[in-house]
Amino acid sequence: MNNEELLLSQLKSPPTREKAFRELITLNKERLYWHIRKIVISHDDADDVLQNTFIKVFRSIDKFKGDSKLFSWMYRIATNEAITHLNKNAKRLQTSNEEVQNQAVNNLTSDVYFDGNDIQLKLQKAIATLPQKQQIVFNMKYFDDLKYKDMSDILETSEGALKASYHIAVKKIEAYLTGN
Repeated sequence: MNNEELLLSQLKSPPTREKAFRELITLNKERLYWHIRKIVISHDDADDVLQNTFIKVFRSIDKFKGDSKLFSWMYRIATNEAITHLNKNAKRLQTSNEEVQNQAVNNLTSDVYFDGNDIQLKLQKAIATLPQKQQIVFNMKYFDDLKYKDMSDILETSEGALKASYHIAVKKIEAYLTGN
């Protein structure tokens, strides 16, 4: 039994569930936080979405069938929670997801948790101009260095479609950054 299988069996067993869940959080919170943060941009929003993600994971762990890696399954939940969060914000503000993201990027300079320079800020602005799916694909490949196979499991899309999305996203970001 490998580490993931052991953790999963502990998560599904009532006597060991809480301890195993604390371990699951410790192992994955930072990586999931940064994935979520790249989607929602704001630190506070990322914290909220991360908390919602772990609540959903805890409530749904018995439904996890093991068709993918546990982390891929959690990554998918985190991605969906982040997108839901953006949709709710856009609806609440009666605007588009793109406008919500642009506002979040514009607020980065006043975010005490953002220590990036002008180049990083410009890259974030370029990413914010992409359609939502291209943003997610770009972030997963460029920042998280995920393999297309893992991205395919998480996003439930073919590897070919992901490669095309990433290629198009890179071209759009290059055009934005060079002013072409």
